[in-house]
Amino acid sequence: MIEATVETFDDLSREGEVLVDIWGPQCQPCLALMPAVEALEQTYGDRVRFLKVNAPDNRKICRDLRVAGLPAYLTMRDGLEVERLTSNGTTPEQIEEAIVRLMNGAPAVGPPIPEHLSQRTRG
Repeated sequence: MIEATVETFDDLSREGEVLVDIWGPQCQPCLALMPAVEALEQTYGDRVRFLKVNAPDNRKICRDLRVAGLPAYLTMRDGLEVERLTSNGTTPEQIEEAIVRLMNGAPAVGPPIPEHLSQRTRG
């Protein structure tokens, strides 16, 4: 998985299909799901970019994406949020289903990445 930071998030998430794993080192559900998410990357990583965001180190990303709790898994297409899973009850199966929906063309339903995170103009 690619570690994304405030400096790299926009470039890494602006094009294509992306799963963003927002986690924290003190978040036990995050740590418990990490091996399953890494296994999903082995299965889908040729079609979906997998990003990891350490929430305590990248609070600005969390604030801008309105992530209030961990773990949080966001699917995105071309910088737009498609789906969000936020619960300590999230299962590997739910994450995989979200990835499959993303690959099958689920429409974007969330807000775009805020302009101050994005270096490009949306039109």
